[in-house]
Amino acid sequence: MIQKKGLKQWRHLGWLIVAVGLLVVMWQAAQFAREQALTNLQEDAENELRLSAANLNGYLLRYDYLPQMLATREGVQRFLASPERQDVMPLNLLLDRFRFTAGVSDVYLLDREGTTLAASNWHRANTFIGQNYAFRSYYTEAIAGRQGRFHGLGVQSLERGYYFSAPVWLDTTSPDARPDGVMVVKVLLNDVEDNWAEQDATLFVTDTDGIIFLASEPKLRMNALHPLSDEQRETLRETRRYAAEPLEASGIRMEAQYAPGSQLIGFDNGPLSDHRYLSLTRKLPEFEWEMHILKPINSVVSAQWMTALMAGGLYGVVALGGGIGWQRLRLRRERETFAERERQTLARVRDELEISVERRTRDLVASNQRLSAEIEERRRAEANLRQTQDELIQAAKLAVLGQLAAGINHELNQPLAAIRAYGENARRFIELSRVDQADANLAEIIELTERMAEISAQLRQFSRKSGERQETISVQSCVEYALRLFHSRLRAGQINVEQHIPRETLWVKGDLVRLEQVIVNLISNALQAMKDTPMPTLLVTVKTDASHVSIHIADSGPGIDEAHFDQIFEPFFTTKAPGSGLGLGLSISSRIMEDLSGKLYAYNRDEGGAEFSVTLPLADAPRTALETPSHA
Repeated sequence: MIQKKGLKQWRHLGWLIVAVGLLVVMWQAAQFAREQALTNLQEDAENELRLSAANLNGYLLRYDYLPQMLATREGVQRFLASPERQDVMPLNLLLDRFRFTAGVSDVYLLDREGTTLAASNWHRANTFIGQNYAFRSYYTEAIAGRQGRFHGLGVQSLERGYYFSAPVWLDTTSPDARPDGVMVVKVLLNDVEDNWAEQDATLFVTDTDGIIFLASEPKLRMNALHPLSDEQRETLRETRRYAAEPLEASGIRMEAQYAPGSQLIGFDNGPLSDHRYLSLTRKLPEFEWEMHILKPINSVVSAQWMTALMAGGLYGVVALGGGIGWQRLRLRRERETFAERERQTLARVRDELEISVERRTRDLVASNQRLSAEIEERRRAEANLRQTQDELIQAAKLAVLGQLAAGINHELNQPLAAIRAYGENARRFIELSRVDQADANLAEIIELTERMAEISAQLRQFSRKSGERQETISVQSCVEYALRLFHSRLRAGQINVEQHIPRETLWVKGDLVRLEQVIVNLISNALQAMKDTPMPTLLVTVKTDASHVSIHIADSGPGIDEAHFDQIFEPFFTTKAPGSGLGLGLSISSRIMEDLSGKLYAYNRDEGGAEFSVTLPLADAPRTALETPSHA
């Protein structure tokens, strides 16, 4: 008893060691994966940040020369010399042309006191003309003889922009001369942010006050990176850089310093509060800005979990192998210790185990063989069913062809008789050397043979077997083809055909041959239903809504008996006389519509007669915008 208790304690201790080892291995693997993933993420972020900073620099600095170049224009200097005696409109038009050519937002000219004299937006309600911008730093720097730069919200438009300015000198020789005006160019920054939005990261730019001036996430714009003091807010209000924006704090929260220049951060509120990010910062000394990039660390967490699970799985395999090895070693020692006493018992157990395994193996093999045979039998049954369905469809087609045979025979006999007459006349004309009349007869023969070829092509097209290929089908083409097949029968039966079909081509997706088969079956049934009806009328209507097309085939016959509505789509159900049909037409048509993701409905019309409707989903027109090939 004491020995068993001690063995149980050692076993519990072993399980505890295995569990602790598993936790340690998974933790170490997760830490290694985290460091590796963060390193890769930081490299990607550094590359993206470097490229984005270079693009921003290049985008803005390409306009740096523009105000200085405009300040040297003769037209600008001539107008600034005596603005009260000149028409400002030519200068406005000149500045507007430069604005359009350079792709900037606005170009305008200030006088020595900071009042706008001319502007490219002279024709707008919020024009700069007459506005004084002496409070802007780009004016004070330029009027002091230097090139100026400024970023902020426009006083009139409230749009974020970057401003470049240059002094306009009328006297360039005197050492004490002062600039006589300031040329200003305003550049909008929306294009830069649009490019940033396409990246798998959040980019934003902060100025010296920590205000987020540019951001790929719109809700971050015009927020303060960190809460502003009352003194900072008062200074910003005095400069009117950001107008009356509240400049609320972004809610950023630093969680840990990862490496020099990079941090792990989160947000207490706002659109980015759902995730944690790796943040990198790069200075833009040219503009006294800092550019930040935030890369979500979801991939890092996923890599940690994946690596931890893989390490845990590997540790489990190793531990299981060690446990099995230790177990086998222990069993071998026990067998050696108790070999003589337990030999027969172990041999009997081993023999029974082998017999049980062999029996179980035989059972499994037999079960697998039965399962394979059942699968193969099911495949054969499905193939046979598909083949039978196709043969039934073909048989239904041939049955319709039999019904059309009399009309087609009449259609072919007339051209044949005419061909013979024209041939005999042509032969006589040739004997009489009347070549022109013989040629006219031969032309008539050619036209008649083309007509016969068209009739036979329609029958050949209708009798062909359908394939598995899905294509875009013109609904109008299918309906017209089906009506052409019954042309002679409609004329012989003096059946009035009314068509209500939209002019715009409607398209559906499916098997052309099968859809034609359904329409032909419905028209054939309608004609048979009106066999004894005076003044028979066949009504063909095509309707459409936002997502579906419906084809309606209606007749003026006696309609469908209410007692038969539940059976008309069942195979081999027919109300026709024996020998007049197999009762498969509607059943096959219903099955075809299910295969084409459509529906077939039947109901009686209030004004008399039956109506069948086919409903199919609308499809986009093919790229070529051509109709489905006609059945010529």
